[in-house]
Amino acid sequence: MARRRRERVLMPPVPSVTAHLSDLHGIDATAAFRAALPRAPPDARPVFLTGATGYIGGRLVRWLLDRGWSVRVAVRSLDKLAARPWANDPRLQAVAVDLTEVDRLTEAMQGCGPAYYLVHSMLVAGKDFHAQDQTLAKIFALAAGAAGLERIVYLGGLGETGPGLSEHLASRRAVEEALAAGPVPLTAFRAGVILGSGSTSFEILRYLVERLPVMVTPRWVDTACQPIAVRNVLHALVACLSTPATVGATLDLGGPEVISYRELMQTTAAALGLRHRWIIPVPVLTPRLSSWWIHLVTPIDHRLARPLADGLRNPVVCRDDRAIRLMPQRLLRVREACDLAVGREIAGLVETSWSDAGPMPGDPQWAGGTVLGDRRVGITGASASAVFAAICRVGGKHGWYATDSLWALRGWLDRLVGGPGLRRGRRDPLRLLPGDAVDFWRVAAVETDHRLELTAEMRLPGEARLEWTIIDHGHQREVVQQARFRPRGLAGLLYWYAVAPLHGLVFPRMLAGILRAAEDIDRP
Repeated sequence: MARRRRERVLMPPVPSVTAHLSDLHGIDATAAFRAALPRAPPDARPVFLTGATGYIGGRLVRWLLDRGWSVRVAVRSLDKLAARPWANDPRLQAVAVDLTEVDRLTEAMQGCGPAYYLVHSMLVAGKDFHAQDQTLAKIFALAAGAAGLERIVYLGGLGETGPGLSEHLASRRAVEEALAAGPVPLTAFRAGVILGSGSTSFEILRYLVERLPVMVTPRWVDTACQPIAVRNVLHALVACLSTPATVGATLDLGGPEVISYRELMQTTAAALGLRHRWIIPVPVLTPRLSSWWIHLVTPIDHRLARPLADGLRNPVVCRDDRAIRLMPQRLLRVREACDLAVGREIAGLVETSWSDAGPMPGDPQWAGGTVLGDRRVGITGASASAVFAAICRVGGKHGWYATDSLWALRGWLDRLVGGPGLRRGRRDPLRLLPGDAVDFWRVAAVETDHRLELTAEMRLPGEARLEWTIIDHGHQREVVQQARFRPRGLAGLLYWYAVAPLHGLVFPRMLAGILRAAEDIDRP
């Protein structure tokens, strides 16, 4: 029997925020949360923000702009920002910065006031993410001091202090300490499980309860946690800029309920309309085995799942309620947060996703060497916009227009060898932006009504790309579909020629399906 839920209501509801909580899958509710925040002072200096292409940072930009802040975002690739909904806001400035270059970073910070440090290297640096995180944090603190910033705001993780911390949480603490050691005051937030559409935590929970009505789990399933809705986190991140008492403070962020992961899974299942799940904890599943279990069942890569699974042994519960006392807001209950996350996914309104993280693929890594290919050409009377719309539907729940069983088999094989497989899906069912994940591909380039290019992130003995180009000939459109593969050694050559017969089945049917869909889109 599940343990009795331990509940701690930290603040009474704020009436201005509770209105319309369920309207339009939480769209009005999000606007109400933002409207309850103070506006930026007229003389406020711009906000410097890193991590704008990540899960939290991508949403935080919109919240800051909505409350009147000017924002300067530092990114590795400007292309990844080009089609974001806030990219053309006149108060937004984007700068391309390598966070390892202290002089360039200092220059980019000049004239700014507060700064958000929302960088995490776990997906990029792999097993060495802790060393990379500390290095980048030290450089950031040094540059912030040289640029004369007012304060740094950092979002880390909850967890008991001491030597028993997992490697993931210990790395977050080390980053926090590196930032605090610099000359600029630090506001450090620590949050546990963040519930929202597209978050890593929610995606793990959703896939586990959807696919496994009976689960054999590690003992961490009964560890206590204090989940918090993503909009509550964003509210605190923005509110702190107008709350002087948060300067130099370390603040815990959690929702109004302390529950076990077992109860969290059951609540997620209920929000998805599923029956009660049978959860059987056993003592033999190590963090390594747990990470592969998560990898095979969910879209989360085992390299990301390993430190997360290891951290589940640590209770993540707030030590105090200072954050909610300093910055009052209505904290959503776990079921409310899950309902809103499910609603936004159903409505196709996922603003950012955990899979957005990752380096933009670029030509320097692709250029040169032997390149093998499969080129197909089709002709259609459909408009260029209709053809482009049809191309942009590939992957995710829509599938690949034909031979979906072969794509599913390739995804399953990729999961077995440690790749992302097809379960990663896509953030938006109709629109693709540079850097978006599409199953085991990532969007490398988008030219509206002209070109879409994907680069493969599946496990391969080489590098692969898939590209569509639309050529307008006036009365008709020529659509060029091209798969390119640069093999790595003999294994790469053997792989290409082994799968070439399957290409003969997959690629012609995919192009034909795209052309049919384009004509259907154009048809009144």
